[in-house]
Amino acid sequence: MELVLATKNRDKIKEIRHLLRGLKVKILSIEDYPDLPEVHEDGETLRDNAIKKAVTIAAYTGKWALADDTGLAVAALAGAPGVYSARFAGPGCKYIDNNKKLLRLLADLPKSKRQAQFTCVIALADPREKVHSVTGVINGYIGTELKGQHGFGYDPVFVVPEYGKTFAQLGLKTKNKISHRGRALEKMKKVIQKLLVD
Repeated sequence: MELVLATKNRDKIKEIRHLLRGLKVKILSIEDYPDLPEVHEDGETLRDNAIKKAVTIAAYTGKWALADDTGLAVAALAGAPGVYSARFAGPGCKYIDNNKKLLRLLADLPKSKRQAQFTCVIALADPREKVHSVTGVINGYIGTELKGQHGFGYDPVFVVPEYGKTFAQLGLKTKNKISHRGRALEKMKKVIQKLLVD
């Protein structure tokens, strides 16, 4: 099976490649398809967006496509940024902009009111638009400052309670074992393995 990663985010590509090791699939990405179309993420849910990306890229390439959409839901912000996590600080924003906005909005809150949940939905589509989707979730809280040098996105502010450290402090190997994306991809690996047998 050839599988196209339906993302232009090189950080996600690196993480997904790492997590799908061991599968008998050839993983293709933007390096193989430099003209991969930009998919407008206008869905109301993470699942809507993940499916739209997977279906669009599967149709474009004629191959199986895997896409994810990830959202950070902060209880004190009524579930925001949620589906808007990647563009929380506005169009064209960078990771640091999103993190700074989040820290600013939560500045006066104690640890007990900084609960957050990361959710990752992964969709797998074939060129005929048959779709499989899975979800991975992890609970934690938002720290009071940026910590750690690893990872991307909200990793420097999302604290995993069991470790008392941010994803960015834990490093890729540990993060991938416990993260929302890691948990979702473990489920998706089983779906892909079944498809390979069938």
